Amino acid sequence: MNVLLLDDERALRISLADDLREAGNAVFDFASPSAAIEFLRSSGEIHAIVTDWKMPEMDGLEFLRLAKQGDPDVQVILMTAYGTVQTAVQAIKQGAYDFLVKPFETEELLLVLDRVAQYRGLVEENRRLQAKLEEHTRYHRLLGRSRSMLRLFEQLAIIAPSSSAVLIIGETGTGKELVAEAIHAASPRRAAALVKVSCAALSSEILESELFGHEKGAFTGAFRQKIGRFELAQGGSIYLDDVDDIPLALQVKLLRVLQERVMERVGGTASISLDVRVIASTKSDLRARVAEGKFRDDLFYRLNVVPVHLPPLRQRKEDIPLLAAHFLKKYAAGREIQITPRAMDVLLSASWPGNVRELEHLMERLALTVPPDSIDCTHLPEEILVPGRPEVGSLLGERSLDEITEELARQVIRVALARTGGNKTKAAELLRIPPSTLRSRMEKFGLEETADLQS
Repeated sequence: MNVLLLDDERALRISLADDLREAGNAVFDFASPSAAIEFLRSSGEIHAIVTDWKMPEMDGLEFLRLAKQGDPDVQVILMTAYGTVQTAVQAIKQGAYDFLVKPFETEELLLVLDRVAQYRGLVEENRRLQAKLEEHTRYHRLLGRSRSMLRLFEQLAIIAPSSSAVLIIGETGTGKELVAEAIHAASPRRAAALVKVSCAALSSEILESELFGHEKGAFTGAFRQKIGRFELAQGGSIYLDDVDDIPLALQVKLLRVLQERVMERVGGTASISLDVRVIASTKSDLRARVAEGKFRDDLFYRLNVVPVHLPPLRQRKEDIPLLAAHFLKKYAAGREIQITPRAMDVLLSASWPGNVRELEHLMERLALTVPPDSIDCTHLPEEILVPGRPEVGSLLGERSLDEITEELARQVIRVALARTGGNKTKAAELLRIPPSTLRSRMEKFGLEETADLQS
């Protein structure tokens, strides 16, 4: 290994350096902490540092802090003739790998360095395994390790190189736009643009102008020529989001463009040839809309050449821990935030009607508002704590008053237990009922006991 040796006692430093070199290590020895720090900042990789505790410029703990600041992976071994249990604990707490009390045999130090080498090997192996795992849990910006997502990654890798039309089918918030981006990024067209159009946000007239452009004077307010999104996507791809919202009248023109690969701007007569891959998405069942007469069947078949079904989050709950950790890292500004097992169980049991987008927004909110470095049930909103919480109005006419009262009481008790981390004594105080009453209600409602009753 590459070892930095720091000790202001010259005889000991030279003796240790010779022994470490004889054992096969590359040793860089220093008498001055400041010189050693300067070397660490400008040199290559140092695997281990062996440093004295008492030195004129700074003590070993200060040197440890500076060394770890420059390279968190470097392992530091402290030497001192003033060894106490408190000193050792202080050193280990601040990141020291081990602690040796002078005088010691060189063999003791060599054994510690051997453990450092083994530890480094395990760390590197873990990183390799983690990188290998990342290959199987990520496809461009898409994340998942569930069976459905792994199948999706395989499908995208197959269809991306072609120019066939793709129809992405999925609920709102599942990540349809990310799928479109992944297809384009893995295709031969990636050097050209991926142009995105939200078909739900625009009226029929504006959407037609956005897609195909218009000539100057084509309609009132057309003061200059406008290049449409299809032209902007030449050589690349166009993503038609919420294609199910395109009005029927405009569907005819879109069909012609897909069939003939030519278009005219609104108010124009010149035909423009197109080389564009079409990727569309829908949040609704297009077959059902075809049956209802709200979507043209010939356009559906043109768009549905390669269907891609994106599963909702409730059908891939094994991906929730991975996604939650990713979003926390994204929004936590360098803070390490963990989710307690109890809180993760709540996240796994939630229904997630807003899918991945809802999970991302929740993690963003928690990353910005949770003071500690750990998220527990008390930090989660009630709509997550009580999945499927009924609205009172929806229960009227379906259940008796007693049934409605019982259901609401069950949900309120769940919220109280979640807010108090499962502490039934505190939950009873929050509900202003005796603990014995809470216990009997929990038994009546079939609620699992989440914590021992505390006095």
